[in-house]
Amino acid sequence: MPLSPDEVELFERSRARLEAIAYRLLGSASDAEDAVQDTFLRWQAADRGHVETPAAWLTKVLTNVCLNQLTSARARRETYVGSWLPEPVLAGDRMLGPLDTAEQRESVSMAVLTLLERLSPSERAVYVLREAFGYPHGEIAEIIGRTESNCQQIYRRAKQHVAAERARTEVDRATAQKIIAEFLTAANNGEIQRLVELLTDDVRSTADGGGKIPARASITGAVAVAKFLRGLFKPADVKRDLVGGRPTVHIAAANGGPAVVVVIDDRVVGVMFLDVTPDGVAAIHNQVNPDKLARATRQWAAAPHGEALFRVW
Repeated sequence: MPLSPDEVELFERSRARLEAIAYRLLGSASDAEDAVQDTFLRWQAADRGHVETPAAWLTKVLTNVCLNQLTSARARRETYVGSWLPEPVLAGDRMLGPLDTAEQRESVSMAVLTLLERLSPSERAVYVLREAFGYPHGEIAEIIGRTESNCQQIYRRAKQHVAAERARTEVDRATAQKIIAEFLTAANNGEIQRLVELLTDDVRSTADGGGKIPARASITGAVAVAKFLRGLFKPADVKRDLVGGRPTVHIAAANGGPAVVVVIDDRVVGVMFLDVTPDGVAAIHNQVNPDKLARATRQWAAAPHGEALFRVW
């Protein structure tokens, strides 16, 4: 039965929330869009006259679509070239959903999205629905087909796992931006000792090139990471040839916090996230896979942004 205008409008009112849930569950904006579209097709095919609460029905269908995608994604990532990192989204993208609380901002941060990859699909679903969207355990149980007590156990286990990997140390945006600016200046000027001072002793740098851009998968330790960063910022013709020009470096908002956005002629060629803590930069996530930067490029070209910090190479 074709959708009525009211039924189409009802779905469209839910789209932003569905996209925000799907992005947190899948770590990919493109996959999230596909999941929402699949949900729309199922809404179109459903016996909608028997759907008592459309918003709950749509959330349940979307979540189960995402759970199926997560299961198949695990198999695909076993053959992925190098480290897999989530797809970044810039400020203003409705994929980010609500960012009012520290929990909501953290749930969409690159650090936590990466950690969520280690959870089982059911743990990830319960964690996202509860932590980022505040769903009661009773509703979550209905959505994923578990008992309420089981959902509470899954949530505790998932939250403990995330907390064990990442101590929550909220650093205000102004402080984080100041440290990031100092970090970038030191890297660009080749000040390795200053970089070491800005990094924690056990800092870890991870990069995702998807087999299309050369990227060091993982580096650990302040000295090793500092030397790598100096090499990354050091001018070389081969780098310019690889990305098609001399990039400009900006500090912009992405995934709920400040990030480093590297741009050539309004084309985003890299997004770097620094996990800034009171003890220093504890982790670096560098996304340079062109396939995962297409959405960021569209956002960057469409929105105003500040002046670049500097041009590299």
